[in-house]
Amino acid sequence: MKKNIALVTGGYSGEAVISYKSATTIQNNLDREKYNVYKIDITRDGWFYIADDNSKSEVDKNNFTITNNGQIVSFDAALIILHGTPGEDGKLQGYFDMLNIPYTGCDAATSAITMNKSYTTGVAGKSGINVGKSVLLFDHSPKPAEELLEKLDLPVFVKPNSGGSSIGMSKVLKAEELQPAIEKAFKEDKQVLVEEMITGREFTIGVYKSKGEIITLPMTEVKADASKVFFDFEAKYEGKSTEITPAEVEESIAEKVRTAAKQVYATFNCRGVIRIDFIYNEERAAPFMLEVNTIPGQSAASLVPQQVVAAGGNLKDFYTLLVEECFL
Repeated sequence: MKKNIALVTGGYSGEAVISYKSATTIQNNLDREKYNVYKIDITRDGWFYIADDNSKSEVDKNNFTITNNGQIVSFDAALIILHGTPGEDGKLQGYFDMLNIPYTGCDAATSAITMNKSYTTGVAGKSGINVGKSVLLFDHSPKPAEELLEKLDLPVFVKPNSGGSSIGMSKVLKAEELQPAIEKAFKEDKQVLVEEMITGREFTIGVYKSKGEIITLPMTEVKADASKVFFDFEAKYEGKSTEITPAEVEESIAEKVRTAAKQVYATFNCRGVIRIDFIYNEERAAPFMLEVNTIPGQSAASLVPQQVVAAGGNLKDFYTLLVEECFL
């Protein structure tokens, strides 16, 4: 008998637009011989089942069921492809835990920690994973830019602490640019992370687990176009970057990044597929973790689908693996 899978997308943040693109890729590649797929759109206006004819009906949040053709449909599992809140920060995971509904990806605790960039680097640093020096700011306790520059050396990155897709992020090269960058980031979040820039080559790598084994996908080297000062929203999703998959890199460097990626996956007790961004600093001859993406993009422009293909796989089999893993 086919399993009923809720493909959960949308969200309450600016990343919803990416969630919909990712959901389209997954919806087009899920094995319909194994699964009945129902698209669930979570918005601030409500939770809705979107039928094939684009008609919509409300989800019963009491038990996460829908009514389709007069029949009540319950779900064997939820495939969460919702970037940002409430899908990437642990809230939906906690909801599904309460209802005893299996779901793809990391659990509530891991999702909540990794969504918070400062907490992520704090846990990683204490576990022996290289991270950059940073300061966390709160909107209720502002600090003058001059005070931050006594603790951190320019250049720095300023970013919303719990945001994604580089929304609200700035690269600061001069002291006078710091305060405007902080104000920009506070428009997206109540917490802002100011982090020293680690120089080097940027690599991003997908990691997943299958039958208890942590597996890395071929890594990608990311090079923002000359017009971009860092890998921002346009670079990620509008083609303004150069992405080389698999990365053309010495095996000794690649092995260090793979080893660090597996360590991050194990340290945070991850499940499903995640993507980890690193900077490889040649002076230290070591990778530095930038952030952990527990629900990485799956759009046509996204990196994990590229890496799956580079590994010799196909998305249909890969998404089947992710769904079946959530039942273990």
